[in-house]
Amino acid sequence: MTPRTTAVAACAVLLATAALTGCNRGSSTQGGGKVGIDVPRTDTDFWSSYQQYLKKDLDAGAVDALPVSNSQNQIDKVVSNVQALTDQGAKAIVMAPQDTGAISSELQRLAEKKIPVISVDTRPDKGRVYMVVRADNRAYGEKSCDYLGKKLGGKGRVAELEGDLSSINGRDRSEAFGACMKKKYPGITVHELTTDWKGEVGSAKLQSLLAQHRDIDGIYLQAGGVFLQPTLALLEQKNLLKPAGTKGHITVISNDGIPDEFTAIRAGKIDATLSQPADAYAKYALYYARQALRKKTFHPGPTDHDSTIVKIPGGLEDQLPAPLVTKDNVDDPKLWANQMEKEK
Repeated sequence: MTPRTTAVAACAVLLATAALTGCNRGSSTQGGGKVGIDVPRTDTDFWSSYQQYLKKDLDAGAVDALPVSNSQNQIDKVVSNVQALTDQGAKAIVMAPQDTGAISSELQRLAEKKIPVISVDTRPDKGRVYMVVRADNRAYGEKSCDYLGKKLGGKGRVAELEGDLSSINGRDRSEAFGACMKKKYPGITVHELTTDWKGEVGSAKLQSLLAQHRDIDGIYLQAGGVFLQPTLALLEQKNLLKPAGTKGHITVISNDGIPDEFTAIRAGKIDATLSQPADAYAKYALYYARQALRKKTFHPGPTDHDSTIVKIPGGLEDQLPAPLVTKDNVDDPKLWANQMEKEK
């Protein structure tokens, strides 16, 4: 039986018993308690947007939450913040640890206390989680590779501003991008620039690369919220910011899907981005926190919100869709960045 057939059969059983209204919405008894939430940072447009969506959903009563903490991109602060939240009575935790290797001890502590964890955007390297809410980050790297590869006709020189390789997201995007380039576009030379998700580091390394290789044809920004503005400022300073479709234009694809990226696409400054769903991250992080408190269980397979739950070593991961955005669909009102712009 195929996974989809299994999921359909499961849905039929659930509907027959009138337990639930949709597939992959879980099953169990009622429960409740406080939810502790730690956001990883608010110094980028993406994470600021995520926090705004969290606030909106919390104000609407999505869960009963303790005051939200901010770990400011520091793993020791994640640990101390989460411990403070559990000391205050949190019965479920929503976090987004950026150092996915260093959080394992804290996950073990939470597991021993039987406190379920929802990890947003990142998948911990080790440890139990109730659910990871995340887009497929390997697909980010592969889609970005294919976009650049086709645009450049399989030839040229590309700068890749990598994230922090201690993060599963940075590793997934980098490994997938590199593997795709080697396999499908061997005529393209890739310069990997590690940045630790720091815009100033990315800008400095790109400046050094441009001093050695003025013939950069493309740039891959693994996080638009961090790298977009420093990169555009540098290209403009070097007189390399040519409009898309004109001679000398450097093809740029980014990852995040923030309003500034959409503005840059419309202006022809960059060519594309992959829209990381800040709104859905907030919505389903709180959804799964609520279900965890009710002790509901989920299984691999398609969901009723156009995503797929997959099995991971420490639990389950709900892989949300992250569409490619170009000049052809940048004005799509369904994209969260356009919704946010409309609300302003």
